[in-house]
Amino acid sequence: MTYNSSLLRLLAERGYIHQMTDAEGLDALASKQVVPGYVGFDATASSLHVGNLVSIMLLRRLQQAGHKPVVLMGGGTTRIGDPTGKDEVRKMLSDEAIEANIASIRTAFERFLTFGDGPTDAVMVNNHDWLGQIGYIEMLQKVGTHFTVNRMLSFDSVKLRLEREQPMTFLEFNYMILQGYDFRHLSDTMGVRLQMGGSDQWGNIVNGVELARRMDGKEVFGLTTPLITKADGSKMGKSVSGAVWLNEDALSSYDYWQFWRNCDDRDVGKFLRLFTDLPLDEIARLEALEGGAINDAKVILANEATRLCRGEEAARAAEATAAQTFAGGGLGEDLPTVEVSAEGIRLGVACTALGFTASNGEAKRKIGEGAVKLDDAAMDDPGLLITVPAGETRKLSLGKKKHGILKGV
Repeated sequence: MTYNSSLLRLLAERGYIHQMTDAEGLDALASKQVVPGYVGFDATASSLHVGNLVSIMLLRRLQQAGHKPVVLMGGGTTRIGDPTGKDEVRKMLSDEAIEANIASIRTAFERFLTFGDGPTDAVMVNNHDWLGQIGYIEMLQKVGTHFTVNRMLSFDSVKLRLEREQPMTFLEFNYMILQGYDFRHLSDTMGVRLQMGGSDQWGNIVNGVELARRMDGKEVFGLTTPLITKADGSKMGKSVSGAVWLNEDALSSYDYWQFWRNCDDRDVGKFLRLFTDLPLDEIARLEALEGGAINDAKVILANEATRLCRGEEAARAAEATAAQTFAGGGLGEDLPTVEVSAEGIRLGVACTALGFTASNGEAKRKIGEGAVKLDDAAMDDPGLLITVPAGETRKLSLGKKKHGILKGV
């Protein structure tokens, strides 16, 4: 389909579109007026990760095309938990923890979006502001009558849980009703006309579209992105050592840069289109590189992606550290660092402290496989006591791509 609006042309050219509830209607609307559109994010941790990044970039593209991004933080729905793709009931968080998570998450959005009071400036809202005020009987009367249990049982988020004989609480069962009500509320109070999200949210988005029509007679639209996976089939949000967090206090800028630098050759073009602002003709040139030259494209990808998320200075420092570590054989200042007291630190503990491994048990396995080196010499004893004189440093490595500094204090 050929689109007339700059919004849908931009999203289509860069590979963001999977499904739309009414492509022609949304295209026509975006051609004639500013469209406020939103994506919802639950506040289950203090940072989002790269698995959330395509949704954040959707909001960035919306703003780049002259429309208004609305970031919906699920202060209310986090108290319930989205059952989509989950086999276990989500751990309940305190009100204070949820508020702290939202404040921390906002700092990442402020790098990708321009917030303010203008017609296309981004805003952040919290669904606890309205979900926390509506009474149970009122919710059943106003919203519950528009949902049938037959339909709710047909959604994948419910069917998969039941098929696997995993329990689903009545609390979780209500999540789709509340998410649908979010769309209706934002449409009614803020003029939001578009909800966007990942392909796994299609059913929830359609619920909101139908609820706005039934309750208010308003036409709103839904758009989903394709499932973004790496070439090996793994999810975008994970790396070998765990989640790739967007916030600096959860993951160093060097490790964030390395995640992009170490991507599969086959992912370079796709990731450049989705996660950077580089022009499409430049991306076409970069993804056509072959052999060792594709590594140049990966460095550009790492620089551009890190610049968006962490800033120019962080991207430059990470690249310089990588160049010094891998090409110069030295130790870059931006490498993850653990301070070591005069008592020393055990090798396995050091691996976990640097973030190489998720646990000391995993560290023991990696050391047993011969993957860990201290000052470029292979180590085989996880209990080895490492000492570092005050003011000096030693290098610890896991494989060829993960390095860290042990600094004596």
